[in-house]
Amino acid sequence: MSKKIDEYKMTTILDNLYIKALDGIPAVSKSVDELVDNYLQKNEAPDKAAKALINNQIVKCGTSGFLTGLGGLITLPIAIPANVSSVLYVQLRMIAAIAKIGGFDVRSDQVQTLVYACLTGSAIADVLKRTGIKVGEKITISAINKIPVKVLTSINQKVGFTLLTKFGTKGVVNFVKLVPLAGGVIGAAFDIGSTKIIATNAYNIFIKKQIIPV
Repeated sequence: MSKKIDEYKMTTILDNLYIKALDGIPAVSKSVDELVDNYLQKNEAPDKAAKALINNQIVKCGTSGFLTGLGGLITLPIAIPANVSSVLYVQLRMIAAIAKIGGFDVRSDQVQTLVYACLTGSAIADVLKRTGIKVGEKITISAINKIPVKVLTSINQKVGFTLLTKFGTKGVVNFVKLVPLAGGVIGAAFDIGSTKIIATNAYNIFIKKQIIPV
């Protein structure tokens, strides 16, 4: 198997991680449904529940020991370093939980694609604008549900390419060299700062119902 990852393989990685993020990992992490129920029970309003969840998940993304241990439990059809898969897992799970708190169907293709788009951080507005989605205006759940498959495919490809270009300029990266397997070292693109931007994207889209450049 080639060690090179392109935007199409990146989408496959995200698809597999997303399923695991929604369902949880037995004895390690709860499903998104359980996670959301827990935060909604402890917080009166959805926006407060989302903010509390974000704060907790950002802490997890800064805990290298937790991430390294979690990564060892995540199996994927395409091999990537444990701490890359674990950070992506935590981030996807966080975004999906925020989406569910906002009343979205996290198992719909449209919401799944917007969850992926949140991972692009400060590039999200550009990624979505290039596929014809308006930025800065209020969006509704019904409008999101009507995003055509052709647009979803285009967004997914752009997300995959954008994630890859965080590590190189040609859109293809050797994940073996990206992050060491041992030591819990997290790549610069997956640090606490980037997770905060990703969380802001998710909060804006799924709680404020608005795509806002960050």
